Amino acid sequence: MEQYQYDPKVLNRMKRVEGQIRAIIRMMEEGKECRDVVTQLSAARSALDRASTIIVAKNLEQCIITAQEDGEDTSETVEEAIKMLMKR
Repeated sequence: MEQYQYDPKVLNRMKRVEGQIRAIIRMMEEGKECRDVVTQLSAARSALDRASTIIVAKNLEQCIITAQEDGEDTSETVEEAIKMLMKR
């Protein structure tokens, strides 16, 4: 199986999420307000959702291009991508 190349912007986004998670853990260890922790959790979740959407979209795009080049039907690929997005 060939190795997938992830967009450097998505990788940077994931590194920012990692930093957010570390900050949330620190906030919890320091006993910060619940409201502030939940706000940061929501921000991290939104960032993860955006990254997931970008990854699925880029993967779908490449899969469709490859399937079209091979003369294959792309409807199954699109359905699989929709299912992946719906799991979020």
